Formats: sequence, C-alpha cells, structure tokens
Amino acid sequence: MNRLVLLFIFLVLSVVASFSQEMKEGFNYLETGDYSKAKVFFEQVLKQHPTNRTARLCYGRAVGLTGDSEQAIAIFTTLLKEYPDDFEIKLNYAESLLWDKQFHKAEVFYEKLIKEKSDNFPAVLGYANTLSNLKKYKIALVYVNKALALQKRNPNALISRKFIRLGYANKLTQDKEYEKALELLDRNLQDYTNDKDTQLSKANIYLITNDVVNAQKTYQILATNPKDSILSLNGLALVAHKNYKAKKALSIATMAKSKVEKFRNDQDIYLATQERYIQALLWNRKFTAAKEQIAQLQLIYPDNLRVLALQATYGMYTSRFKNSTEIYTVILDKDKTSFDGNLGIANAYRATGRDMKSYEYAFKTLQYYPKQPDAEKLIQTLNKTQTSFIEEKTAFTFDNGDNEAINLSLKTVIPLSVKLKAQFQYDYRTTKNTVTKNEAKSNDFWLGLFYKHHGNISLESKIGVTRANGFTTRYTELIAQTVLKIKPLRLQNLEFSYKRELQNFNADLLNREIIMNNYGFTYNLGTNFNLGWYTQYMYTSQTDENTRNLMFTSLYYTLVQKPVLKAGINYQYISFKNQVPTIYFSPDQFNLGEVFLEIVSDSKKKWFYQASAALGRQFVEDDPSSSTFRAEGKLGYQFSNRFLADMYTKYSNIASATAAGFEYVELGFKLKWYFLKQPVFNKKIMKLKNNEDAE
Repeated sequence: MNRLVLLFIFLVLSVVASFSQEMKEGFNYLETGDYSKAKVFFEQVLKQHPTNRTARLCYGRAVGLTGDSEQAIAIFTTLLKEYPDDFEIKLNYAESLLWDKQFHKAEVFYEKLIKEKSDNFPAVLGYANTLSNLKKYKIALVYVNKALALQKRNPNALISRKFIRLGYANKLTQDKEYEKALELLDRNLQDYTNDKDTQLSKANIYLITNDVVNAQKTYQILATNPKDSILSLNGLALVAHKNYKAKKALSIATMAKSKVEKFRNDQDIYLATQERYIQALLWNRKFTAAKEQIAQLQLIYPDNLRVLALQATYGMYTSRFKNSTEIYTVILDKDKTSFDGNLGIANAYRATGRDMKSYEYAFKTLQYYPKQPDAEKLIQTLNKTQTSFIEEKTAFTFDNGDNEAINLSLKTVIPLSVKLKAQFQYDYRTTKNTVTKNEAKSNDFWLGLFYKHHGNISLESKIGVTRANGFTTRYTELIAQTVLKIKPLRLQNLEFSYKRELQNFNADLLNREIIMNNYGFTYNLGTNFNLGWYTQYMYTSQTDENTRNLMFTSLYYTLVQKPVLKAGINYQYISFKNQVPTIYFSPDQFNLGEVFLEIVSDSKKKWFYQASAALGRQFVEDDPSSSTFRAEGKLGYQFSNRFLADMYTKYSNIASATAAGFEYVELGFKLKWYFLKQPVFNKKIMKLKNNEDAE
C-alpha cells in the first residue's frame, strides 16, 4: 500500500514537473516583455489544459499586458470565484484594474490586500502606484518607501519612486512651492545620477521662476551623449531667449539643427529641434526664413499638430491673427485637449479684441492643464484690462516766460462689459505769471463712454464742461472729445478725432476764453522688418477767428525688441491763418526736423521705465534757424497687481504756445489703483469658467 502511494505521488510530481517545464518558454516571454508571444503560447496550452490555474493566470497577464485590459479583468474575476483565497490571483486582479485605469476601484482592493498581508511587496508597491495614478503623491511616497524597506534597491520600486517624485514635484510646482519641488527632484538624483526626466523637471522650474543661471547649468549637465546634447542645446536656446538674448538663442538653435540631422528617424527629437529653430527665427523676426522652414516641415509631417501650431505661431508674430485663429481651430478639431490649440487660440482672440472668447479658451486650457502658468497669466491680464481703476496725475510746469502751472487730474474707468466702458474725469489747472501776477484757474468735468467692436473698430466719446476763473473774466464752456479707431488692414491703425477744448496754456490765454475745435486724423503703419511710420494731421478753428494747420510725421526703426529701442526722424509743420505773436505763438510757417532715440522697458515688470531724446532744427518763418532739444523720462514701480506709480519729467525748447526761444519743463507723478479686485461683470466671466469645469 505504501509503495502504491509513493508511486502515485512520484507520478503526479513527474507530470507537474514536466508540465512546468513545458510552460517555461511562456514564462520567459512574460519575463522578457514579449507579451504577444506569451499570449499565443498560453492560448495553445489552454487548449490542452483548459482548467490549469497557472496557465490561465499567465494567459490573463499576457492578454492584459498586450492592451486588452477588460478581458484580463474578466479572466481574473473568474479565477477569483474559483480560488477566492488565492492571494496571487488577487494581486493579478488588482493589477488588471490598473491596466484598465480603474484607479479608484484598485485603491479600495489594494487596501484590502494590505490589511490581509501588510508585508507583501507586490501589494504594497501596487498600492503606491495606484495612489500615484490618483495623484495622491504624498501618501504614495510613504508606501513606495515601505516597499523599498521590504526589498531594498528593488529596481521596480526605485522606478516607481522616481515617477512618484516627478509627479509630486509637478504638483508642488503648480502650487508654486518651488523649493519643495526642487528638494524632491534632488532626492531623485541621489537614486539616478543625472536622470534626464528629473533634470528637465528642474530646468522647467528654473524657467518658471526666471532663474536663468541655474536653468542654463541644468541644461548643460544633460549633454552626456549625442542625442541628449541636442536636447541640451534646445533648452539652452530657450534660456537665451528668456534672458533676452535672441541672437544667441538662434546661434544655439542652429547648432542643434545641424546635429539633429543624424537622428532624422527619431521624430520626437528631430521635430522638437526643428521647432526650436523656427521659434528662434521668429524671436529674431526672421519671418521669411521661418516661413520657409515651416513649409519644409509640412512636406515631411503633413497635418502634424506641432507643425500646424508653428504655422499658427508664425501668424501671431506677423499679426495674421485671423489665419492663426483658423489654424488653431483645425488643431482643436483634431485634439480638443491640445495645449497649443487652446492657449494659442485664446491669445489669438485676445489679439483681435474678442476678450470673452479669449477667456473661454484660457479656461479650457486650465481645465486640461490645471494651474498652467501661461494660461493663468493670460486670465490675469484679461481681468486687469476689465477691472475698474482710478488714476490720479499731478504735474508742475515752468517756462522761461515766467509762467507756472499746477495740473491735477482724477479719472476713473469702469468697464461694464468687454465692449463697453464708462469714464468719469475731473481736471483742475491753476496757472500764473510770476512777473505780471496774473492768475487763472479752470475746472473740467467729463463723462465718457468707450465702445469696442471686436478689435478692429472702437469709439471713445467724452463730453463735459469747463469752468474758468480768469483774472478779469469768469465763464463756463462746453468741451467734448470723440475718437474713432480703425484697423483697416494688418499692421495699420487709423484714427479720426474731434476735440473741443479751452486754450489754457497760461493765465493770459485762459483769461481770453479762446475755444479750440480740433479735427484730426492719425495713421500708423507697422512692418515685419522693424520699420514704422506715424503721421498726424490736425486742423483747428478757434473762436478768435484764427485757424491752424498742424502736421507731424515720424519714420522710425526698432533696433532692439527687449527693451524696445527705437530711432528715427521727425518732421513737424505748423501754419496759422492770422499772426498774433503778442498773444500766442502763431507763425505763418513753422518747420521742424529732428532725429530721436527712444527706449521703453517691459511695462509688466516690477520696475518699468521710458526715456527719449531728440535733437533738431527749427525754422520759424524767415527767421534764422535754431537748434532744438527735447527729452522725456519716466520711472515707475508696480507695488502690486492693483497699484502702481511713476514719476516723469519733460524738457523742450521747441517753439510752442508763446514764441521762439521758448523753454519748457514739466515734472509730475501718476498713481493708478485698481480699486475693485475683479470686473463688475465677473459673474458672466465665471459662468464661462463653470461651463468648462462642468464638461
């Protein structure tokens, strides 16, 4: 009897061993990641042994890992019913939930597994990965460390910890906790020296925080092999751009472009490098070259979304906003979650004055990419332009005719919608002559409306009254102003204006009650090659029966984009019908030619400035010509997003309201306060946001 039992056991073990040996090939396929062959192999095994637990389990894994997660779940669910206490099957079922992205269900199941076996490495690691997929990074990090305590230096656990830290660092970056994010990333580098994903995340944080020095160092560290050296150069080109060194950026991008030719078969690195090169061309305003490069890429990658985005970006740089909007629409038709598509079209709508559409797509960008900095900045910019503010301006003026004046202006603008704004303004001016002791005052009260029809047409109208107290007279007059602004063609701006105002330059003129009716137009032509032309003409009829013709034109060239540095030539012509030199400067002919230089900083910076100077020659009727000089300077500071201040000064010796040989100085300061935190129609804006969140 004992011999028969032993013989039976021997035969069973021999069959099991033989069967296990037969399945060894399938096990190897699973271990080496050849899941398709593993699926075919175990499919054949199950035809001969349909109830074998191990074969069914391995087949379920092969099915799931080749992409059919639903079938894998079904296989493991059936196995669980047959083997309800089999922990290995439970682990595979839990993993299949991850394959099918049922993360919440997986979380609940893994919690049960950990309670059952708290020291089981696959269960603990699987739970950590599940939490990571749910973006519960903090607790995921706790459990991945528990897994590593169970199996020190386990490669799968180390990889999981790396990506958990990357996800956690990204979340901290979104929350603007940059130091904590960098600390996490540095821990990753202790596990994986110079890890590319980690270094790129660090570089991104440095770019967001404008730490160009560390961003440059980080990208330089990446250059450890030929392919990563190209990645490094692409990053360094962006750093140079952020550091306002456009030429250097193009030089670096050109170097990367030449190196990437060896990697034409790698679409990601090849396209990314071509993309950076085209961006560098646009940064340097080399639009023809950029257009040619985009056309070449379109031949290689027809209908590629990144190439379409480049074409749209080219349109934004060259003010072809309508074309860009159409291209971004095509991108979103193909991929509604596209970052380039959503933020790009938001900026395009902003450029064409369609602010509500800009809001809509900026919110969509944040829906797909929460807390994305560029989208948040766009919304902040939109909010600022639609938020009510009060502006106070004080100016002190002096001239060599012994005239002094103090000007106070208080203005409030209340946007009622993205198209309509209301304006209230009060102006006070007191002027006197220190020799004659003549003194006069005026008080102006204005009420105005500003209407914008998209971005191409806008109308601003103000009406008010001025009350003047001269040294011999008192009177009240109607004052008004209307400006119609049109963009007839790309890069062109045209304005038609009318203004009824009081001649109040000095006490004597204010006392005479001279009303000026000014009819004018201005035309500004820009180009994509940095040349610009500005022209203004004004015809003035006055209540003293005099008339004036004034024409000013300026041809200028932008030498540098950041900060903006312009140089050019100006010409001015003035002619009066009647010459009354004892009352005010009114030549039969006045001509002025000058050269000028102007620099303007980024107004969005904390500190901002503007300065200009012009040298010229003026010709007053038949008098000998004389040299002229004028200069202006402004320095401002933004104390917060809602409050800013600036101081300014002006000097000119150009003949003006008095006579030739005139010198004029103005000193002043301006305060601007956004007294509301948000637009008055913010509910309408939030409705757009809530609609996006509900999708």
